[in-house]
Amino acid sequence: MKVWPGESYPLGATWDGAGTNFALFSEHATAVELCLFNGSDETRIELPEVTDFSWHGYLPGVGPGQCYGFRVHGPYEPCAGHRFNPTKLLLDPYAKAIAGSVQWTDALYGYQIGHPDADLSKDERDSASILPKCVVIDPSFDWEGDRQLWTPWDETIIYEVHIKGFTARHPEVPEHLRGTYSGLAYPAVIDYLHSLGVTAVELMPVHQSISEHPLVERGLSNYWGYNSIGYFAPDARYAVNSELGQHVTEFKAMVKALHQAGIEVILDVVYNHTAEGNQLGPSLCFRGIDNASYYRLNPDNPRYYMDYTGCGNTLNMMHPRTLQLIMDSLRYWVLEMHVDGFRFDLAAALARELHEVDRLGAFFDIIHQDPVISQVKLIAEPWDLGEGGYQVGNFPPGWAEWNGKYRDSVRDYWRGVEQTLGEFAFRFTGSSDLYEASGRRPHASINFITAHDGFTLHDLVSYNEKHNEANGEDNRDGESHNRSWNCGVEGPTHDPKINSLRARQKRNFLATLFLSQGVPMLLGGDEIGRTQQGNNNGYCQDNEISWFDWDHKDKTLLEFTQRLIHFRKKHPIFHRRHWFQGRPIHGGDIFDIKWFTPEGQEMSEEDWNVGYAKSLGVFLNGAAIASTDRRGEPLVDDSFYLLFNAHHKPLAFTLPDEKWGQRWVKTLATDEPLPEEDSDFYPAGSEIGVKGRALLLLRRVS
Repeated sequence: MKVWPGESYPLGATWDGAGTNFALFSEHATAVELCLFNGSDETRIELPEVTDFSWHGYLPGVGPGQCYGFRVHGPYEPCAGHRFNPTKLLLDPYAKAIAGSVQWTDALYGYQIGHPDADLSKDERDSASILPKCVVIDPSFDWEGDRQLWTPWDETIIYEVHIKGFTARHPEVPEHLRGTYSGLAYPAVIDYLHSLGVTAVELMPVHQSISEHPLVERGLSNYWGYNSIGYFAPDARYAVNSELGQHVTEFKAMVKALHQAGIEVILDVVYNHTAEGNQLGPSLCFRGIDNASYYRLNPDNPRYYMDYTGCGNTLNMMHPRTLQLIMDSLRYWVLEMHVDGFRFDLAAALARELHEVDRLGAFFDIIHQDPVISQVKLIAEPWDLGEGGYQVGNFPPGWAEWNGKYRDSVRDYWRGVEQTLGEFAFRFTGSSDLYEASGRRPHASINFITAHDGFTLHDLVSYNEKHNEANGEDNRDGESHNRSWNCGVEGPTHDPKINSLRARQKRNFLATLFLSQGVPMLLGGDEIGRTQQGNNNGYCQDNEISWFDWDHKDKTLLEFTQRLIHFRKKHPIFHRRHWFQGRPIHGGDIFDIKWFTPEGQEMSEEDWNVGYAKSLGVFLNGAAIASTDRRGEPLVDDSFYLLFNAHHKPLAFTLPDEKWGQRWVKTLATDEPLPEEDSDFYPAGSEIGVKGRALLLLRRVS
């Protein structure tokens, strides 16, 4: 087959209508073979040119649907950091589509399994028949004018969801579309998201991933997908048909349909590690292409990997070509796939320079100067598993963060754990102690009570202990403790009193979440009472444990959540663009926010520092939002008074004097499944009974 020199950029396979250019980076290789597949038949072509460590060639007549991979020649010297082995077929790091699945045999490993020298040995078996193949794609797609939605941060409400789990059992989605990109784009599903009121879906990983060998041996799979092997390819598992790369078009159609409904698409991305694991892992892609460039190796013994992720390896963010890979991937998903933002898994690992997490590291520098990526939503999971990896509040301007301190504080508050009210107040008002000094606004705080990693909301209030037995790890995996309150009864019960208390606690968490400053993130399914039967680490449960059970959804809780979300969207006082000042406004004596004791007195310094105090009142001044709408008009809202009672017993609250409001009406009460709106009027100074572990919201009417 005729091959021309081609171009060194862009990397990957690029079809121009007449042929395809192939380019692969490898700094330490001695030769690179492009392997073309027609069924099981393989044609090997040595790439004729190398420019700046980019091996490249152009093949006329090769086009979309062509399956391919690479074989890379070079030294097999693990103690020097090199693991080249041309008997192993390798995936293209820039592949836009990958078809097929891994078949786990010993031939996938670059070394001889069971050899006394372990990974120092070299395995000579061919792996082509058991590795998925990359696919050349046609990138054309009729977007019909679609573009990113640019929903303002202060108006954003995020819904974290798994592509498959959301629709795998959905009765209104045709069976052949369930669990797919097309299933998420189905009209009934989009209508549900729209009626719920969320403005963005945060999709759990959709980059091509694989299931670890030990999981497969136990009859399980990596359901969550935090085991990436292709940073440009949408995962074929969620495709209606992926044989010739059609799922790229299917993914684009899903994004377009969600955008038409006003819903942004945020991707959960895993750039901190790959699916190749540690030195005993398989050779699938990066390891065999250029191990020493792509991975953080132990400087004292390059045979071993630096592991800040708990997954065996860490990508080498100090190498310019690894940085390029990530930046090219991000830019591709924005420009070609039209996604609206990213949530970076274990983002602290991306910030590590020599060892310590560096908030001014190369990764952040290059993000901030990029005219494309810097403009979309950037969300950090601000920790990793290495020393000093917990970095909540320490990411630079331009970044929002999963606020783990918010989650822990709100959980502790409602379960009655001793903490100062000051901690809870900071979290409720956007965590200015974490973000204001760096010039960020309240929307830097992504507030959440639950996420994919841990208990669902229903299980949070229903189980004291985790029940991960189905994972096959003797219940040793997952969170070691529950940070909630489950009424003293473990698991399902027919006791109506216990179930009523649990339902109230769920409403407390949801109400706190959607009335807090910052950006709320709702775990998909929490609004319908989704349970995993106490499994708080469902990463390997691609079955009914993780899938939504639409036939038994909690309709009352769903309506309560819908009301909350639409109430938040209606009232800008609950999603301010600027921080509360806590001081008189306009030269007067009325504050934008004020805190009160249950007796209706202004909180003193002593009141803030009482660890066992669990009740307080909060005045929010709707005339003091200190912001404008998108047309520049001053924002004015109603004023509200919130009464929090986290004690297990009822408590009488006294409203403040007339200075703060003459007359109030009850708008929301979590002690009722579906409270009647704007019922029960109260004058200033009157006494209101609030049940144990309940929240009451009043609106000022005069």
